[in-house]
Amino acid sequence: MALNRIILRLARNPGFPDGDMHQGYTIIAPLNGENHLDIEEWREKKTDCTVLRFHPDDAEKADGLLTHRGSHWFFHYDEESEGPDEAAHRLGDHVFIQGEYMSVRHHAEEALTYIISEVSPV
Repeated sequence: MALNRIILRLARNPGFPDGDMHQGYTIIAPLNGENHLDIEEWREKKTDCTVLRFHPDDAEKADGLLTHRGSHWFFHYDEESEGPDEAAHRLGDHVFIQGEYMSVRHHAEEALTYIISEVSPV
């Protein structure tokens, strides 16, 4: 299986009534035939499975790896200034199709909702 580029953009949230297309995540990850994360393929290519947090404020930008521990997926950042690992709510259960929504807990704060704006082969 090939890796996919998955782009999440901030959807409508408290304080963001129209969302914000300049805040979000770019995830490089393998998907299976049902558009779920493919854990077996991830194990083979985990060093290529990355996460980029984009934001207009440079202090909020971060890059790291898509990681899996136990039954949970995380966005892992290796620099202390980038913040702690971020958990995406039930990331392994999500169907990665344009227009679907998902939640990510940024800096251990309340989860924000993101919309999948793009899924394309790398």
